[in-house]
Amino acid sequence: MRFSYHRIAIITHDLFMVSVAWFLAFLSRYNFSFAEAEWNILIATLPVVLVVQGIALWWTRLYRGLWRFASIPDLWNIMRAVIVGVTAVGLVLFFFIRLEGIPRSIFALYPIYLVLLLGGPRLAYRISKDYGVVAGAAVRPARQRMLLLGAGRAGEMLARDMTRDRQYFPVAFLDDNPQLLGAKVHGVPVLGKMDQISAIVDRLEIEVVIIAMPSAASVQMRNVVEECEKLAIPFRILPKLNDVVSGGASTLSALREVAIEDLLGREPVSLDWQGIKRGLASKVVMITGGGGSIGSELCRQIAKLQPQSLVLFERSEFNLYRIELELQAEFPLLNLHCCLGDVCDSVVVENVMDRHHPDIVFHAAAYKHVPMLEENIRAAIQNNILGSQTVALAADKHNCSTFVMISTDKAVNPTNVMGASKRAAEIFCQSLNNRSRTKFITVRFGNVLGSAGSVVPLFRQQIKNGGPVTVTHPEITRYFMIIPEACQLIMQAGVMGQGGEIFVLDMGSPVPVKYLAEQMIRLSGKVPDEEIKIVFTGLRPGEKLYEELFYKHEVLSDTGHSKIMLANSNELDWDVIKSAISIFTLACSDNNVERMIAQLKTLVPGEYCITESDKRANDSKVVELKRA
Repeated sequence: MRFSYHRIAIITHDLFMVSVAWFLAFLSRYNFSFAEAEWNILIATLPVVLVVQGIALWWTRLYRGLWRFASIPDLWNIMRAVIVGVTAVGLVLFFFIRLEGIPRSIFALYPIYLVLLLGGPRLAYRISKDYGVVAGAAVRPARQRMLLLGAGRAGEMLARDMTRDRQYFPVAFLDDNPQLLGAKVHGVPVLGKMDQISAIVDRLEIEVVIIAMPSAASVQMRNVVEECEKLAIPFRILPKLNDVVSGGASTLSALREVAIEDLLGREPVSLDWQGIKRGLASKVVMITGGGGSIGSELCRQIAKLQPQSLVLFERSEFNLYRIELELQAEFPLLNLHCCLGDVCDSVVVENVMDRHHPDIVFHAAAYKHVPMLEENIRAAIQNNILGSQTVALAADKHNCSTFVMISTDKAVNPTNVMGASKRAAEIFCQSLNNRSRTKFITVRFGNVLGSAGSVVPLFRQQIKNGGPVTVTHPEITRYFMIIPEACQLIMQAGVMGQGGEIFVLDMGSPVPVKYLAEQMIRLSGKVPDEEIKIVFTGLRPGEKLYEELFYKHEVLSDTGHSKIMLANSNELDWDVIKSAISIFTLACSDNNVERMIAQLKTLVPGEYCITESDKRANDSKVVELKRA
């Protein structure tokens, strides 16, 4: 067992309690008043009691339990140590002095006092940490032998719940913290580190591995999952403790299968929550596209910050209804307004702004499906460019404090209409910032896992159907982040921006889509290319092998936040932007796709070539690009 100042303090405490218990036993026996002879016997025998009882405490491994997780199994261990100790003390004293002058009742009183003095402080410490008594229980026979990975707070809660359940038997912990090695948590030993999974599973006949590390890095998660897959042993994960505690349910009911988000997730984001709350609390916040993947998560996150009111603007009746029900159930005191409408409808947008006077607008409404927008160019221009213009101008007119436009990495060196239209919206907002009291801020990032229309739901459905899983190209890569992380960083960027910035979120390293498909197949319990095939279908119209987060001409700056960067870009002349918007408006009214494409290529140079009609765009009148 490793020594530490913490354990030395505990041993010192216990030996002091041994002295107190021996003294109280004599004091009780002699009715709290004894003569000099009895006092001399007490003092003479005390060193023997300290040595013998100390050895007994050590021998029974009492110091492998942690006070933080003291429980009924630990109390039984204390009783065992005390019984062994008092028996040994009696034998040693009988051997040396035949127990002369020592009343036999001392050996009945002493263990009672010692159990109370050793167990009481431990349980009191546990109660003080948990702010309430947690009733433990002895380990019962169980059907499934469980190996718990992580002996922290999550693992402790899980072990405690398992001791109360007849179905599970927590056999052991593994944890990389050297201070926990050899310790016991609710009577469950910490036997080693994470790299010993294989040996422990074989030696202890483990049936299920439980990952109780809610904050584990994705690399560690992938290593654990790969090891479990090699061993062909089932594995489950305990989600974040906040989710478990807020649900009020047992940790056992919270256990779930490992999802692809767990393997591709990243280190927890460090946020200035006080700053975010100051920026959003008691404010009227409007979210366009409030029923979408990003918009709905922004609603959930912002609702926790107690805004004055939350205004949802959404064109999908079903999506709006769904998020409304969820928010009303989760936040009954939230002042919620759900507005059904299209960002392209200036009358509706103006009406909503006039009624609610939002302080902050998060513009998440956009069309994002690349191949579909290649075939529906007018819809892309009208929604992503003209719709963004409509909401931005309304925010300016109604003196909103901040307008946050949510953009995409596809806006960088676009090869498709979707990316080009989002870049045009970036340019418009950046230029409008200099002519408005509203702070116009853009936040640019890559794909989010599990969003509507992304590859993750598609792959899940294909795997459920038995395959094949379709990937466009063996070498295609994409940036990914989880939706909650993206939304938290959007809020952070929104409150830290001063206007005119294009913030770019740190997406980490790009992920091969083929690897994503393989991992999802493995998580389903299947073998890639054997039980479920992966088929390469070829790049779709407008699709790139890899995405970029910055233009080459954009100068990167530090923002003070490790996950948020600033892309300094040249602005275009406002007259150029206005003329381009006018041409887009007229072209959409006339359904003149050739003119839309020509103007888009002039405003946002790129390698996209969509239709044969694009070749006839030379006769279209376009606005020449001018740099400010």
